[in-house]
Order: sequence, then C-alpha cells, then structure tokens
Amino acid sequence: MRVKKFLHTRMRVSDMDETINFYSNVLGLEVLERKVSPRGSHLAFLKVPNSEELIELCSFPSSGPVTVQEDLVHLAFQVENLDDTIEQLNGKLIRITDGPTTTSSGSRFIFIDAPDGYEVELIERPPNVKIV
Repeated sequence: MRVKKFLHTRMRVSDMDETINFYSNVLGLEVLERKVSPRGSHLAFLKVPNSEELIELCSFPSSGPVTVQEDLVHLAFQVENLDDTIEQLNGKLIRITDGPTTTSSGSRFIFIDAPDGYEVELIERPPNVKIV
C-alpha cells in the first residue's frame, strides 16, 4: 500500500467558536465548512492559503475540555515577513511565547499559543531555503 495524498489533520478543541476566531482572524485561514457529524461532533474545516491540506477542528462538548500535552503538537505556517507578523500579532494582543529565533540557514521563527494550548510556529524563510 502507498498513500496517495495528505488531506487533513484533526485537532480536538474545547470551544469551536473561539478556535475558529483565532485561526481565521489571527492567522487568516478560511472556514470552508461547518457541520455536525452523525456521532454529534461539531466539525469545521479550515483552508490554509497556498496549501491543499486542511485543518479539521472537532468539538465534542460532552467529552469535556481539551488538555494538550506540552510540546506534543504544533502547527507551522510560513509567513512573508516575520517583523510585520510580530507587529500585527502585538496589535491583536497575541503574546509571543518563544522567539524570535534565527536558524543557521537564516530562517526566523516565533511561537504563539492557539486556544487549548496548541502551539503555532510562524516561520520566515529566506528565498534560497528549500525543504526537501
């Protein structure tokens, strides 16, 4: 067997509206669909610019709040200009939890926290850096 394509990553969240607000208003992701599954889970699918893969948010209120283990999961997004990103985050009162850090390849990154404690890494890569 060989998989054909990566489609989405599912993340369980405590508060669907708060989480959608963060990903859409802070990071600029687009909500493609919201629905309730046959099992009663509230689902939302988010589109990341310039990417085919989706983020699926899942909330099942009766299962209680989500507790994300520290350093277990993070999402990484490339940004055009990290200094501009930091300025915009500061304007939205979003706290930077780590960084900015510069790597040996010249990439720069910071971390912020999404709702439920999921970490989000925002990376600026120099034009000549390619990931294989």
